[in-house]
Amino acid sequence: MKNRRFSEQERLDRRRLLAAGGAALLVAGIDGCSVGGLQPKRRTAPAAALQLAPLRASTDRITQITVCTRPFRAQGPRLDVEQIGQKVIVHNYGHGGSGWSLSWGSSGIAVQKAMAAGEREIAVIGCGALGLTSGLLLQRAGARVTIYAKDLPPNVRSSLASGLWTPDSRICLEDHATPAFKQLWANMVRRSFQTYQSLLGLPGNPVEFIDDYFVSDDSTRLRREASSTDTRPKFADLQRELIADLIPRSEDFGPGSHPFGNRYLRRNSLMMFNITAYARLLMADFVANGGKIEIAEFHTPADFAKLREKVLINATGYGSRALFGDESIIPVRGQLARMIPQSDINYGLFYKGVSFLPRRDGLVFQVVGDDDYYGFKDDTTVPDRAEAELAVNTIAGLYKAL
Repeated sequence: MKNRRFSEQERLDRRRLLAAGGAALLVAGIDGCSVGGLQPKRRTAPAAALQLAPLRASTDRITQITVCTRPFRAQGPRLDVEQIGQKVIVHNYGHGGSGWSLSWGSSGIAVQKAMAAGEREIAVIGCGALGLTSGLLLQRAGARVTIYAKDLPPNVRSSLASGLWTPDSRICLEDHATPAFKQLWANMVRRSFQTYQSLLGLPGNPVEFIDDYFVSDDSTRLRREASSTDTRPKFADLQRELIADLIPRSEDFGPGSHPFGNRYLRRNSLMMFNITAYARLLMADFVANGGKIEIAEFHTPADFAKLREKVLINATGYGSRALFGDESIIPVRGQLARMIPQSDINYGLFYKGVSFLPRRDGLVFQVVGDDDYYGFKDDTTVPDRAEAELAVNTIAGLYKAL
């Protein structure tokens, strides 16, 4: 076939046509990009739906129901020093629902006061969250430490906590949140929070972050708040005022963008303790550092006279009500329904006054009510099966439409 020769005008028109076609192909292949000054119309894609692994929540999967009594004091934790006979007692109890959350910061204060007595052989009474952290911090300060306790984890009250980082949960009443107390509390929070960061990623995940979803049927109620008509004294709400920099920004999801139908979600990133692994880690570290643990029961402070140590840290929690006759301690009942773990669940939920947490040592369901007065002044420790089933069925109801 004989080659055709193009005129100069035809060659120019051909180049323009090819250039235009190439640009069109490039624009079609790169959605939303600007090429050579061209501004193609961006395609608006539908919002990506939130994907959550389905939870297998049913009452037949409940493995255990546990009850604890949290030690609330209207004025906040007791951290003073008391002389009883020949013994110096440093108190470290009364943290309400914030024992694990504040343990390192609170125990740091107690240890400083105990070491100021000049002794290097110190006893700790109690082997829960505050006792173990007190013992470890005493060791780091150079003391020889023995923990005396009636029970050891997992048979202590703090082992029955929910496991969520809640540093101002029933920490005190609002009227007692003075500027001095707020500063003390903020210091405890920050020291504890910094310590927890060093425990992330360890075997067994003793501490980890999870996404926690507040679920509501009403877009105007995306936060757990007490009724405006409630005339009872308010509990201190300190997080938003004093440690906002430690709290990641929340994110909202409307109907159609998540698996739970026409409801509204608010996502927060929260810290969680897998208490079984965490308590074992603390005990192992304490013993590895030369610490001793002795089983002992004390009925009155006079029983401390038989101990060889002259300085003691009292970390007996709710037990201090009977041991020291401290009537300022008010019991707050908390019940957990424990369920078979589910490895693909890594998020928590709060819906209709029920909390769910994906702990590795057993999924946790708890009725917590609409305000902090749920379980207030209730010292009963008998498990309530109906309450446990209500907690599980409330969360399970979110998945019925799936």
